[in-house]
Amino acid sequence: MTPFAEAVRQLRERKGVTQKQMATAIGVSPAYLSALEHGKRGKPSFDLLQRIAGYFNIIWDEAEELFFLAGSSDPKVVIDTVGLPPQYTAFANRLARDIRKLPPSVIEELSAVLQKSRSCD
Repeated sequence: MTPFAEAVRQLRERKGVTQKQMATAIGVSPAYLSALEHGKRGKPSFDLLQRIAGYFNIIWDEAEELFFLAGSSDPKVVIDTVGLPPQYTAFANRLARDIRKLPPSVIEELSAVLQKSRSCD
């Protein structure tokens, strides 16, 4: 499940509606909504994001967070290492190969390292 899928599921459960009810209301098939909630579909279109936000009648801050989560929830990530040193490409490939084996604590550590590196920019 992706962060976006989890957020949509929580919103749907908070409103007390089924996937089928929500799918009908926002104009998608129940199968598509189910795949989206299970992280088996990529980033939804901006139009669909607006329909989802409107359906839940969420405030701008919540909608902005939902849009951010959608942008960072593509389950098939591509890392472009063209022009970078070879060790970057090797690292990206190793991460792609081994990510399923990493425990949550290691993901948290790597996230902290990435966050720290952003503050050094």
